[in-house]
Amino acid sequence: MRINHISIGKRGEEFACKIIEGMGYKVLERNYKCNIGEIDLIALDGDVLVFIEIKTRRRSIEYAKEAVNRKKMKKLSLLASYYIKKKRLQNPRVRFDVIAVHMSGKHPEFEYIRNAFTCDG
Repeated sequence: MRINHISIGKRGEEFACKIIEGMGYKVLERNYKCNIGEIDLIALDGDVLVFIEIKTRRRSIEYAKEAVNRKKMKKLSLLASYYIKKKRLQNPRVRFDVIAVHMSGKHPEFEYIRNAFTCDG
């Protein structure tokens, strides 16, 4: 069961990365890890540094979106701050987005949520 869950998540991440690249974003990092945790995708949308959380579910898009709760938002904000400090970026414009992926049959569905939340969670 756990292997299947991981497999679905990886397929969702691959799908989401293709969406981002197709939108013209420059992917900087995939599965960025540090001692605080992991960010699924970090990209540039023009001059905006975008931290993207990808949630993939079998049940529905809504179920995937609900997985990004206050606790997750706070953690992503901390991860973003760590990344910015580690890379020595000077006051970058930052945005937090979510891609909710619904793996249904052969063709996944997705919802892209720009500005899903602010840095204060």
